[in-house]
Amino acid sequence: MKARAFVWGAALAACAGLAALAVAAVADVDPYDQSGVPLEKQPTDPSLAKIVLVAGHKSHGPREHEFFAGCAILKKLLEENPGVAVVMARDDWPKNPAETFKDAKAVVLYMDGGDHHPAINSREHEDAIQKLIDAKAGFCCLHYGVEYPKAAADPVLNWLGGYYETGYSINPTWTAEIKSLPDHPITHGVKPFTIKDEWYYNIRFNPDMKGVTPILKATPPDGTRGTPAAKEHPGREEIMAWAFDRADGGRSFGFTGGHYHDNWGNEDFRRVVVNAILWSAKLEVPKEGAKVDLDPAELNRNLDDKRKK
Repeated sequence: MKARAFVWGAALAACAGLAALAVAAVADVDPYDQSGVPLEKQPTDPSLAKIVLVAGHKSHGPREHEFFAGCAILKKLLEENPGVAVVMARDDWPKNPAETFKDAKAVVLYMDGGDHHPAINSREHEDAIQKLIDAKAGFCCLHYGVEYPKAAADPVLNWLGGYYETGYSINPTWTAEIKSLPDHPITHGVKPFTIKDEWYYNIRFNPDMKGVTPILKATPPDGTRGTPAAKEHPGREEIMAWAFDRADGGRSFGFTGGHYHDNWGNEDFRRVVVNAILWSAKLEVPKEGAKVDLDPAELNRNLDDKRKK
């Protein structure tokens, strides 16, 4: 009996030791080490659809506007699906835009926008985006990346179908209850879901919503309608994400969520975005939706270091 107790005790001690080692190994992972993410590494297989992710600079507080970490997650998720090669750039714009944007089937901008939006803050940048549009590449803007200055409305409405207009649109934090979804490739495999985010709404869309298909809709609390234009529509269901079939035959996607990094842990949230990027690149989205398996530990990797020094 004593011998058996000794054996069991030794086994339990060994298991505890292994568990401690595992915890230590996880703890040893530096959440701010971004060196493992390849940047602007060009694909060598021309049969693959090249998708470019451009992450914005460090912004906001910890686990908010984690553009680099968010793009690293999207890169991993997109690469779970066949026929895709993902190229990632950082800090608002590629270091080698000519090579990185060359032959792109879709470009995703996840970054700070507004008056200094990297897509339109210089003639060179605006011309680069227009060249992609002319080539019928997919064009996707996420969260703050959908906000452009009103002066840029003409090109942006042609690129994206809608945008966040300062003073007209509104950007409160609220819990959106998405009760139904349209029949669209972007919603394949996506179930209705409820999630808190800084969901923008009262978006400025093309006249008569030409080419625009609402993808995510929910009704915000009326107390969040903080602009005169938004206050004109109490109780209205609002559009937080949309698909845009461009007149040129290209496809675009606007998504206002993505403020809180941990929301990528929600399967339906991330599947909407991955589906949309694939759709914008004119790749087939499976009926069950894109593969978006994610180890929760990935949410704690590649973060911007926003600790006070």
